[in-house]
Amino acid sequence: MAKVPTKACPICGKPAVEKYRPFCSARCADVDLNRWLTGSYVIPARDDEPEDDKSIPGSDEDDNI
Repeated sequence: MAKVPTKACPICGKPAVEKYRPFCSARCADVDLNRWLTGSYVIPARDDEPEDDKSIPGSDEDDNI
C-alpha cells in the first residue's frame, strides 16, 4: 500500500501524527487552542465599513410600536 503523504504541523512544522491530526502532538494542538481562545487568530475587518442595523432580527419592527 502506498503511504499517504502527511502534511506538516501548522505550529512547529514537524510531520503530523494521525492521532492529533493536523498537529504532531497534543502540545501543538493545545498551543493552537490557546491561540483561538486568547484571540490571537482574528479575521481582518475594515474600519470604513458601515454598520448594518438590519442585521439584528426584529430591530426595525420595535421602532414602530
